[in-house]
This record gives sequence, structure tokens and C-alpha cells, in this order.
Amino acid sequence: MRSCFGTMIEIAVITIVLALVFTFTNGFQDASSLAATLIASRSTTPKQGVILIACMSFLGAILGGSAVAFTLSGLITTDSGETTVWILFVAITVAIGWNLITWWFGLPSSSTHALIGGLIGAGIASSGIGGVFWGLGALAGPSHQLEGVVKILVFFIISIIIGFVGSFLLHRTTMLMLRNAKRKINNGIVHLNWIAAAGMGFFNGANDTQKQLGIIALVLYAAGISSTLDVPFWGRVVCAVLMSAGVIGGGWRIMHTLGNRLFKIEPIHSFDSQFSSGAAIAISTVAGAPISSTQVITSSVLGVGAADNARKVKWSVGKDIIIEMLVTIPLTALASAIIYSVISPFIGV
Repeated sequence: MRSCFGTMIEIAVITIVLALVFTFTNGFQDASSLAATLIASRSTTPKQGVILIACMSFLGAILGGSAVAFTLSGLITTDSGETTVWILFVAITVAIGWNLITWWFGLPSSSTHALIGGLIGAGIASSGIGGVFWGLGALAGPSHQLEGVVKILVFFIISIIIGFVGSFLLHRTTMLMLRNAKRKINNGIVHLNWIAAAGMGFFNGANDTQKQLGIIALVLYAAGISSTLDVPFWGRVVCAVLMSAGVIGGGWRIMHTLGNRLFKIEPIHSFDSQFSSGAAIAISTVAGAPISSTQVITSSVLGVGAADNARKVKWSVGKDIIIEMLVTIPLTALASAIIYSVISPFIGV
């Protein structure tokens, strides 16, 4: 069927291209945050830190499985393939716009929640509340399973708690263990920082790229290009490359916010933050929950700062980041709902 914007296949191809663009802008946001504390703590040079994260994100994207992708691709419950393609088109367009706006202002924003908000808003605009798989029925059922939007929101909260509380407790522990240590102990901590950063980069790549892979798989299936809802290997490779390129190319503004504006970061701060963040991202990835690496890392940096000396933390900057965390899904949902409603008369769905 052809609308004034083109056939469904044409819109599907454009949506896949936009998903790949989103992967690159995702590197500006989520993946670039991974290198912030590593570089700010002087555990590595900027070039070395970014290359390390980019390489590990690439490996994570290739080897990280598909559980997160299937969770995201299951959020839209419309029966029409054409409607699904248009929902994905609007959602990914809004998410890219949000990424670019927040990147311009140097705010560590959530690409994940921008995309989820876009899917929810366009899904509701197209088919009402029933157009989105909320997961309330599964939660209320006898097995109390976490699925759909409920699963995403629960792991959002869990990951933030692990990030903040985990890093707070870990830093208090390491401060106690190293209270009489000599300055040269930092040499060993720097090596541990590299290991922690590598692990966090791997799981970030595994979690982040799966969101775009879920979109690509759903577009191919909804448009009738693929007979099954599977993640194509070519998509995994291309997303891995673009994610790594985004890390290298555009995250410096956000690195400055996380690495320098919150408080002065030393190697031990970086290690405690990265270890806690990596644990939160790994747990969520294994559980198949798409989370925001940026928000997890931000909460862990605040947790370490609070454990070290709360008075030295620039809480005003932290407050701005937290507010952005809370408004991302509502604002992107509203934007996508408005855009879908405006174009709906012209696309015939």
C-alpha cells in the first residue's frame, strides 16, 4: 500500500536506516559515558580510553545475545504490520532528535528511554492503551513474571539502585581497606580500572545495540521482508561498528559532565563506579531488560562522590541529570504521540 510518504517497504527501509543512525548517536550518549571516569581519573589517555571502550562495545554487540532485543520488539502489540512500521519510524525519529538535543547541551541522557518513550507514545496514538504491551497481566498472574513495560521500569529502578547504593558501599569499603595505603597503590588501581572498564564496555555493547537490533528485527517482520522475528547477523555487525564509531566520534561533551563537573575523580573512584555500573548492566542484560547505561553510570558516580565526601559533590549538576532521567520517557512519548497523530491522516493507518 502506498501513502503520500511512500510504500510500506520504502518506509521500512528508511526506518532501518534511521535505526542505524540512532545506533551511532547512541554512541554519543550511553557508550561515551563509559570512558568518562576512566579518563577523568587519569587512568588512561583519552585516546586509549575511548579505543578500549569502543573495542569492548563492539565485542559485546557481536557476542551479547538477543534477550534485550526480543523484550523491546515485544512492546508493540498492533495487528497491522504497516501500523507497526510507522510506529517504529516515528519512535526512532523522536529518539534520534532527543539524543542530538541532549548531546548538544552535554547532558548524559538515556537513548534507551528516549526510544521506549517514542514507542509508547506512537503505540498509544495508533491503537490506544492496548497498542502497548504493558506487562501488567503477567505481573498479576500466578507466576508474577516481569514482562513488557513493567519489566523495563522495574529494571530501571533496580539498575539505578545498584549503581548508587552499590558504588556507595563499595567505595566506603575500599576507603576502609586502603586507609593506610601509600600513594603508589594507585598504579595497581589503574590496572584494575582497565579491567573494570573493559567489562563494562562489553556489557554496554551487549545491552545497547540490542535495542536497535530489536527494532530492525521487528521492522523486517512487520513489513513481510522476514518470515520470522529474528535478529539478522548483518544488523548485529553493522550496529556493532556504528556503536563503536559513535563512542570514538562524539561523546566528549558528556564525558566532561560526568568526569569533571560532578566532583574530582581519582583512580579508586573510577574503579568503584565502573565495577558497580558493570554489575548493574550485566545483570540487566542477562535478564533481557533494556536499561540506560548512562543513567546507571551517573548514579554510580554520584554514589561514589557521596561516599567519599558529599560536600564536594556538585549536587546541582546531579539534580539536572536526575530531572532529565525522569522526564525522558514522558516527553518523548508525548512528542511521538503528537507526530503520529499529525501524520496519521496522510499515511492511512
